[in-house]
Amino acid sequence: MARPYIWSRCGCATPDAELRICCPGCSRSEWAGMRLALGVAVLTLLATGCASSGSLTTRDEVIRKILPSTVQLRCEREGGGRRSASGVVVASDAVTRRSWIVTARHFLEPPTTQQIHLTAPGRKDRTKLVVVASSPDADVTLLVAEGIVLPAVNLKEIAKLGDDVWVLAFPWGRRLTVVGGVVSQISADAGDDAFEGPARMIDASVSYGASGGGVFDARTGELIGIIESYRTARVGTTPPQVIEVPVPGETTLVSSSAIVRLMKSSDVPAEAPK
Repeated sequence: MARPYIWSRCGCATPDAELRICCPGCSRSEWAGMRLALGVAVLTLLATGCASSGSLTTRDEVIRKILPSTVQLRCEREGGGRRSASGVVVASDAVTRRSWIVTARHFLEPPTTQQIHLTAPGRKDRTKLVVVASSPDADVTLLVAEGIVLPAVNLKEIAKLGDDVWVLAFPWGRRLTVVGGVVSQISADAGDDAFEGPARMIDASVSYGASGGGVFDARTGELIGIIESYRTARVGTTPPQVIEVPVPGETTLVSSSAIVRLMKSSDVPAEAPK
């Protein structure tokens, strides 16, 4: 098989005439140095390409890892009202066949008689949920499902500004959606600038039904928080009609720190947060 032109015409045994064609004015020593540099450049490009392929594989693995831990929640309230939200499996016990799920507390407020169910990805059956506890100072509720063992996520309490994240949720109570973003704000005391700590805000846009959806570290798949709320901008139209558009960068979270506190107070086992 013929070698590529540059190597066949300018190889190790390049005659002087052909050397002048490949590199006019070059001596043999200069040409040898150029060939060495070219070889290093080619190897660098190949290595870069391999690294890119590896990161894509890692991304795919992370998403596939966290998908089974993301659930859709529905509640039927007294009086006929219906709601939908998202949730994340934070603990499970194969012996007692129980799974614990967290979601946004406001999904179930105000308290009333209601039936809550979850649907897990790949399953058509619904599983009943019971409220275990709600945080008094954060928008998070812990629920338990009996008779089902779902894979639980690991929690991560500390995030950094600019960290890449994945958001998994069921907007509008429909299909599971994956959205990418970055950590855009860290929780801090008034007047302080924090670059590292519990995540407070991300720039990914979400919508109704995404409350309680998981926000995951894009590199590790660890849970850094759940969706609490999002800000919208109102747009007027003619004829008069108000359209609310989610504002990027204004999606707030309940951090994993608050989730860990609620789990500990409820004696629910959890993977050690990082």
